[in-house]
Amino acid sequence: MPISRVFVTRFFQLATRRRFAEAERILERIKLKIQETEWNRGYFEALNGILLTQKSNDEYAFLQNLDLNNEKELKKYRKEFLKQTRNKIHADYDRGFFSAWADYMRVSIKMREKPETSN
Repeated sequence: MPISRVFVTRFFQLATRRRFAEAERILERIKLKIQETEWNRGYFEALNGILLTQKSNDEYAFLQNLDLNNEKELKKYRKEFLKQTRNKIHADYDRGFFSAWADYMRVSIKMREKPETSN
């Protein structure tokens, strides 16, 4: 079973809005539903890393230095992550990892276009 795009999108929204308890519940649901493949493992580890970075506020982390309001920057990073997902030098784990980051950039761009109006 592939990773649910609905769950992943919701996870990104919750993590970005710092609603960690809800994001952790979604992450657990994703974990229970995915098949054990190297690609899925890389994807899941990226999701976990995104959540941990959001929670930690580590000033040196990529995510903390990313301007989520800068559409040009988000598109640039998405393009780079997508390039890495197609790179045959990378193992399946790495391609899954970069796919999660590309998806996060996609959702971040969409969130800019349609900000949440209520909690």
